[in-house]
Amino acid sequence: MKFLVLCLGNIGPEYADTRHNIGFMVADYLAAKFDAPRFEIGRHAFVTEFKHKGHAYTLVKPTTYMNLSGKAAAHWLATLKIPVENMIVVTDDLALPFGKLRLKGQGSAGGHNGLKDIQATLSTDVYARLRFGVDANFPKGRQVDYVLNPFSADELIELPTRIEKSADAILAFGSMGLERAMNVVNVK
Repeated sequence: MKFLVLCLGNIGPEYADTRHNIGFMVADYLAAKFDAPRFEIGRHAFVTEFKHKGHAYTLVKPTTYMNLSGKAAAHWLATLKIPVENMIVVTDDLALPFGKLRLKGQGSAGGHNGLKDIQATLSTDVYARLRFGVDANFPKGRQVDYVLNPFSADELIELPTRIEKSADAILAFGSMGLERAMNVVNVK
């Protein structure tokens, strides 16, 4: 079985370690963990793949910037002939405390421009998304600055463990299916 893991972020060194790029961080962790080939530039994304327990996972880091993530989703789903129910999107979420994970199978974009574009491009809100809490510790009107800044020193201590948990959630989605994985991921 094949899965598309669409990990949201922004390209460029100025965004590398920011909260908005947690998706890219999770993709890099999975690629390293499973000794995947180097990410290659493909249409609308950097792409690599790995196998785990008989399943093939394609990791996609869009090069379209966050607000146009739907282009990468649509292209790679079609190119790899992967049904949308086998796609999981990894993204940051201001509504969750730092490091809290929430796996869902449908719902609103919750104000997230990357998810809005995916839903508009695919004409559906029914797809798995793993939301990684980045908290909302910013003054009113400073949301963009907050998500485009690096994690705090305290957050950096816990970040590797939370990235590992995110990777485990993605593998659970592939091996157990969405419903069972939600029961495991969302109780922690």
